[in-house]
Amino acid sequence: MTTLKEQIVGVWSLVSFKDRDDKGNTVYPLGKDATGFIMYHPEGYMSAQLMKQGRPHYQSGHMLTGTTEEMAEAAHGYLAYGGKFHVNEEERTLTHHMEVSMNPTWLGQQQPRIASIEGDILTIHNGLNPIQKLVWKRVKAYQF
Repeated sequence: MTTLKEQIVGVWSLVSFKDRDDKGNTVYPLGKDATGFIMYHPEGYMSAQLMKQGRPHYQSGHMLTGTTEEMAEAAHGYLAYGGKFHVNEEERTLTHHMEVSMNPTWLGQQQPRIASIEGDILTIHNGLNPIQKLVWKRVKAYQF
């Protein structure tokens, strides 16, 4: 039997990102059509990038010179972080170490995740908010 760490290493594409609101209704924080990738490297590093579809371009056309409102809107529809990850094989949990993050509040945090893998599907529940569920599909190797 392979370990969770061996199984999780690779690149995964976002299938869905669900949560619940205060009334118990299912919500999609970045929309039903959110896209993204999570990558786990064998050397113990990971990166997650998720985004809402349809975010408007900056009127200026430049990468770093949107208006304050444009930049806030873009950031509100994007989630990104990366750093080391640790696997607890017995509990089938991961810990993501937030070494870089679009959200400065997360910098330096260690956030637990509960993971399960069935075939090419990885399901991750946020250990701080177990109702939050992300489903990922393994990406086949890119041939270039």
